[in-house]
Amino acid sequence: MLHATKKKVHSLLHPEIVGDSHWDRIINIFIIVLIILNVAAIMLETVPSIYQPFHRFFHDFDVISVIIFTIEYILRVWSCNHDPRYNHSIYGRLRYMLTPAALIDLIAILPFYIFLFVPVGARSIGSDFRLIRILRLLRFFRLFRLTAYTKSTKLVMNVFRTRFHDLVLAFILTSFLIIIASCMVYFAEHEAQPDKFSSIPATLYWGVITLTTVGYGDMYPLTILGKIFTVMILLAGVALLALPAGIITSGFIEETRKTRKQKVCPHCGKPLNDHEDHTNK
Repeated sequence: MLHATKKKVHSLLHPEIVGDSHWDRIINIFIIVLIILNVAAIMLETVPSIYQPFHRFFHDFDVISVIIFTIEYILRVWSCNHDPRYNHSIYGRLRYMLTPAALIDLIAILPFYIFLFVPVGARSIGSDFRLIRILRLLRFFRLFRLTAYTKSTKLVMNVFRTRFHDLVLAFILTSFLIIIASCMVYFAEHEAQPDKFSSIPATLYWGVITLTTVGYGDMYPLTILGKIFTVMILLAGVALLALPAGIITSGFIEETRKTRKQKVCPHCGKPLNDHEDHTNK
């Protein structure tokens, strides 16, 4: 009985497990709506004209949400050792609690309990308890929990996992271009504008906003050599900064094709390739 209950709780509260039952959809939708409402409440709390008349409502809603999230977190930890990866009753649960998803769940509710144990009179003190008030901003981590309840997250994670080395190479090339560009423009503009192009690290700021085509206008070359370098850097930057977008796009196309082509055996649940499927037909 306990094993069957744990299995059911595990399947309901771990969205990475594909479930098509009625309760799976109800719980997932409920958690998603609750997370969205929490984020909306956090944003509305910063509007004095809304927060002051309804501060009691915001507080009660936060308490109810934390209770629900806490129960969900406890049930997740309790049922996680149904997964073979965390099958040990103690160490398995500890390993699960250190996973990114479990840490996000904990961080989302932890500020409430930290703030709860702070004396009421001390909460109004200014600088001494700024850290406690900043910790309340961690409630925004409830928004990140949405990624666990959307099936598209797996697709996005697969894209970045398979294209990780390509993205790292593109990042390294972009960093090299920014450094080289900053060095060239520094030596061209330092004498003309020593206050703005005071050092190569200071010129790195110019390199970033130039290569990203933001161009705030607070730093720009005045010398002819500096302008020539800028034109060359901009032309190279447009092509180089398009690399990550192309890599991610090709990754999405590849993962989408895999998802569409993948077929699952109705008996064992294992994926079947196109050749085996054609042979069986």
